[in-house]
Amino acid sequence: MENLLLIIVGIAVVLAISYAVFNFFCVKKLSEGTEKMGDIAGAIRVGANAFIKYEYKLVAIIGAVIAAVVLVVISWQAAIAFVIGAVMSASAGWVGMRIATYANVRVTNTARESRDVGKTLKVAFKGGSVMGLSVAGFALLGVVIVYCVFGLANNQIADIVAGVKAKNFIGLETSFTMTLSGYALGCSIIAMFNRVGGGIYTKAADMGADLVGKTEAHIPEDDPRNPATIADNVGDNVGDVAGLGSDLLESYVGSILAAVILAGELFIHKIFVDAQLLNGMLLFPLLFAGCGLISCIIGISYIVLKPRLSKNVHLELNIATWISAGVTVAAGCVLSYFIFREIPAQTLALSGVGFKAGAFSPWLAAVCGIVAGIVIGVISEYYTSYDYKPTKKISRASKEGPALTVTQGLANGMISCMLPVVVLVAAIYGSYALAGMYGIACAAFGMLSFVAATVSVDTYGPISDNAGGIAEMSELDPEVREITDMLDSVGNTTAAIGKGFAIGSAAFAALSLMTSYLFAFSDINLIEELALNLMNPLVLCGALCGAALPFFFSGLLIEAVAKAARKMVEEVRRQFREIPGILEGEAKPDYETCISISSQGALKEMRLPCIFCILFPLVTGFIFGPMFVGGVLIGATITAIMLALFCGNAGGAWDNAKKYIEAGGLSSETDKIGKGSSAHDAAVVGDTVGDPLKDTVGPSLDILIKIMSTISLVAVVVFSNWNLFGVLGLA
Repeated sequence: MENLLLIIVGIAVVLAISYAVFNFFCVKKLSEGTEKMGDIAGAIRVGANAFIKYEYKLVAIIGAVIAAVVLVVISWQAAIAFVIGAVMSASAGWVGMRIATYANVRVTNTARESRDVGKTLKVAFKGGSVMGLSVAGFALLGVVIVYCVFGLANNQIADIVAGVKAKNFIGLETSFTMTLSGYALGCSIIAMFNRVGGGIYTKAADMGADLVGKTEAHIPEDDPRNPATIADNVGDNVGDVAGLGSDLLESYVGSILAAVILAGELFIHKIFVDAQLLNGMLLFPLLFAGCGLISCIIGISYIVLKPRLSKNVHLELNIATWISAGVTVAAGCVLSYFIFREIPAQTLALSGVGFKAGAFSPWLAAVCGIVAGIVIGVISEYYTSYDYKPTKKISRASKEGPALTVTQGLANGMISCMLPVVVLVAAIYGSYALAGMYGIACAAFGMLSFVAATVSVDTYGPISDNAGGIAEMSELDPEVREITDMLDSVGNTTAAIGKGFAIGSAAFAALSLMTSYLFAFSDINLIEELALNLMNPLVLCGALCGAALPFFFSGLLIEAVAKAARKMVEEVRRQFREIPGILEGEAKPDYETCISISSQGALKEMRLPCIFCILFPLVTGFIFGPMFVGGVLIGATITAIMLALFCGNAGGAWDNAKKYIEAGGLSSETDKIGKGSSAHDAAVVGDTVGDPLKDTVGPSLDILIKIMSTISLVAVVVFSNWNLFGVLGLA
């Protein structure tokens, strides 16, 4: 049965990657339009390729050092798995960026030739689907390779069942769970650098272009006279596409492997001893993800193959997501029964495993995650879409100036944190009641089980944004820009929804990894006794430091964006001042210098926050020991969830409040409030404040949670034995 089920996952992977390749070439064969459109798209493509090549060279050096350390300290299996994870994550980001730089101009040309929203949406979504299918396909491909090569061929799963405890080069125990952690860590490292580096790049360019171009020179967004406009469009591809792909791949892998790792740890510590149950708990996350991937292929095909799409962009995208989620739920029910049906109900209900609903327990727990993800998405849509009151209030506040715009946006973002957290709490408790700690892990991968569809929807947004930039720079008919802006506006909301899914799954996965972390250094064989006592001074001090950590990390990112943006603002002002005729359209701006400023700024500024989040749990672990790090993980997880929700929703609302004004939402018969008005200027300021929050800080925080949890899980076998406080007798 095991081989048959893995073949099913393999088929899902092959179908997804083949479909991605098919859509890639379908998009690429479309016309780029006019020569000017092709030249602009070519410049964006060259800039994006150059940046990601430099970034990957830097990451490769850091990754090689980490792989060497893992090889020596953990195991050769974990080191190879780490490399596989890094390659899969980097590949997904690269493929997504490539298709985005081809699809953007073709979306523009489709809008130019057809003047049809539905046809334009299809091209943009087809480009986004390449990224969505690649993310899920590459992620599962890597998991299957690691599972088959190390779990089966290298007998690491058999060793767990037999109770064999392998040891590494330095005499520490290692197992299949450490190998899986290595794979997850490889994905996390690439995701962190892609998200942080790309986020700094895109927001530095975006803020520089907006602050000088829109509010000072009063020229339109993406106007070819603005020297930062090409860099801004390059940033959409390296940050919102390549960064997004690596980010969601890491979340997807982390949620799946958190469940697999937890199952292994529960068995190793004799919480349950049934080998058949262990096999089912190891396979269920992989197979559920495979079913989800096949479901996403069906959902994506709804838009790709439907003869004619309506003008209701949001509805069409929602239908594709609902189909993917619905088929996943149905398939998961059958899968759960098929895997666990032969195991006695008494065995399933054992203390520590706690499958309260029999064979359907893992499925119901996963459904808790799916429902929670959808509800969080609806809440995010309410707080970020300009169809609803909160964002309209920010737009109206813009009439009073930038101060009230920022104030109203801050209030909106803070208020928006409450309901998603209530939903998370309900889902965590519900999934735990159904299937114990394993149920919480099931909720995590359930929430991201149809990630291929959600990433497809997310990626279509920056592709549409780029298409609008190309339309503006090519000086096409305003109707073309109106079509791309309509797609882009929906893209802002879908992006906020996607970020809600990512941070929600991070919360579930972090709890599962926390349990595995505690098991990794304790000899406890009863899960009820597994606890971190907040009355322990080390745990409490760790929790306080951990609570401050996301704020410190966010501050580093915002400061990095501000530094790079400041240089961009100075350069744009210099060109407006020193190049005669630039604002009259008689002289061509120096785009290359702005691209260089963003690239150098991002590559320089991303190092400190990325390396800091890697080193912090290691350094504190070797000084204070595992209890302190456990407290750090608790504090960091709680505050990072709140900050990520706040940043994503506040930033999305500011952006759409600006677009609401641009669409004429505040205009009346007597008072025309639109582009160029004082209210619009204030909304641009609000949007600029929100840019680093929603596209740099927010998305990076969910990676921060999981990368710290994964690093701690990998390293705890070392620093639990060797730490300064332990040597001094203080721990």
